[in-house]
Amino acid sequence: MSASFTSQTTRSPSSIEVVGILNVTPDSFSDGGRYFDPSSAVAKGIEMFEGGAQIVDVGGESTRPGATPITVVEEIRRVVPVIEALSQHGRVSIDTFKAEVAGAAIKAGASQINDISSTLYEVAAEHGVGWIAMHMKGTPQSMQLNPLYDDVVDEVFRFLSEKVAIARNLEIAEIYVDPGIGFGKTIEHNLKLLGAVGRFRELGVPVYLGTSRKSFLGKLVGEVEGSDARPNDRLEGNLATVAWAIANGVKALRVHDVKATCDYIRLAGLA
Repeated sequence: MSASFTSQTTRSPSSIEVVGILNVTPDSFSDGGRYFDPSSAVAKGIEMFEGGAQIVDVGGESTRPGATPITVVEEIRRVVPVIEALSQHGRVSIDTFKAEVAGAAIKAGASQINDISSTLYEVAAEHGVGWIAMHMKGTPQSMQLNPLYDDVVDEVFRFLSEKVAIARNLEIAEIYVDPGIGFGKTIEHNLKLLGAVGRFRELGVPVYLGTSRKSFLGKLVGEVEGSDARPNDRLEGNLATVAWAIANGVKALRVHDVKATCDYIRLAGLA
């Protein structure tokens, strides 16, 4: 298996959207528990805006492999106060696959739905907000149990093409597509999707990508499962994928390390 990304590089876009990841959860794979308290979450979100984030993406339910589901009521309880506060400082998106949570978040000030299920297009259309369609094979509880594809790039492309057609039919003004790195994919699947990420621009909408701190980045540099390696030690791998993504036309980058990413993009002359 090769760790290199093989694809023809295209010109960088003129501007990049850096999206800050804010998990208001006790159990997310990287920062679970750090921002579970609303005041801590709001302070972190403001820090992200000040660090260069155009959007802060607030999530109240962990979607790591094998995560335990929570109720709609609990998810709304977690995210609404944070969104209400942060929407006074900048643009906020809601990371959810539940229609009720998305609706409550929009009423609280969210203007975009980051939808790992790709099912909330009607909610986005009804409320006139943006919608990110992501590919996921299975559910967070099952997605990493031996995911199989005949051709991962073609399958993901076809899936997202169908979602874009639905969204356009509903006249959703802002549509993004996300190939779903790490969501029902092996390391090899992730690398193939990264290698072909520029192809998703053929769908005619901006491409959205999230690789930040994911386990495949650690494994590519020899991280041993069960060792003392931590997700927040994977910044170098994330910045490598950021550079690759920008060179291949990705518009929005969902990251934990907002300031470091923005500084890197600026200093490297990538945008």
